Amino acid sequence: MNDDSVRVGFVGAGRNTVYRHIPGFRALDGVELVSVANRSRESSQRISKEYQVPKVYDTWADLIAAPDTNAICIGTWPYMHRTLVLAALEHDKHVLTEARLAMNARDAHQMLDAARGKPNLIAQVVPALFVAKAETAIKDLIEDGYLGDILAVDLTAIDLVPHEGFLDREALLHWRHNRDFSGYNAMMLGAWYEILMRLIGPATRVTALTRTNVTSRRDGAGNIRPISVPDHVEILCEMALGPVAHLRFSEITGLVPRDQLWLFGTEGTLRLEAHTMTEETRLLGGRKGDGKLHEIDISPEKQGVWRVEEEFVNAIRGLEPVTLTTFEDGVKYMEFTEAVTRSAQSGEAVNLPL
Repeated sequence: MNDDSVRVGFVGAGRNTVYRHIPGFRALDGVELVSVANRSRESSQRISKEYQVPKVYDTWADLIAAPDTNAICIGTWPYMHRTLVLAALEHDKHVLTEARLAMNARDAHQMLDAARGKPNLIAQVVPALFVAKAETAIKDLIEDGYLGDILAVDLTAIDLVPHEGFLDREALLHWRHNRDFSGYNAMMLGAWYEILMRLIGPATRVTALTRTNVTSRRDGAGNIRPISVPDHVEILCEMALGPVAHLRFSEITGLVPRDQLWLFGTEGTLRLEAHTMTEETRLLGGRKGDGKLHEIDISPEKQGVWRVEEEFVNAIRGLEPVTLTTFEDGVKYMEFTEAVTRSAQSGEAVNLPL
């Protein structure tokens, strides 16, 4: 359908939708922003007016069933992703769904099966791209033997929930603290694991220890809600290609300036510093005999950029395949996040794939 227009309807219009997807689609030739259905008609009308999306639907079901679109962009919280993806595919619509693919691995597998049952449709997950400026450079260094054999990986990742990092018992409940909305997703586990898979491959065995230091918070209406989603996670992974990985995710560690990923090899070391909000990255490395790390300049042509909407539209038009991110990859990171919870609950290692 190289000459056909792509007509997009938006179900859920949160931060990523209004800052990324709507401008991204609008910048592409032959793409029409058709409709929106947010959590209320009032919020839908606000999005429609502010971002020039002409049609407002009262329900997501009406929007997806309407014949005025052929592609659906899902920007809701994870608890709706499975339902919306299955509905979009059932109505023969291409679908781009926000990250944190699903609530759990079972739902993710159902979504993948549905997508495979509609091979004529494109199903894509919004990828984790906050280290995109450095990814290609790291891959090239690994392939060129800069590290030698990779022996160990160490990751420290702070959470995006807006505070200074120290434990804050007074902050209001965020949707990501609510397991009914987020499922097995916790902090940035899935996003960073997706990146690790692209750099060094998947894990085969996971052992995890978690803590929920704040067990309740007040929601926006002042009601106290229990919390079971962890705010600190320590993970040991056996990686398929050999390395042992130690991953720490936390929203209670204060004054951590940015996420840090270390790759330790027989011949060298790489350290990636990343800021998930600003997408600033800094890559440092050193080899045997260097004595210390030094900053590695990344040439502009190797720096990745956000082109999610372009890739989605090009895939619909048959111009390129989806690479970032496929539903197959989404299933893998959902299996990983579930394995972390299973291990923490049982006190035992969990093998992957589930």
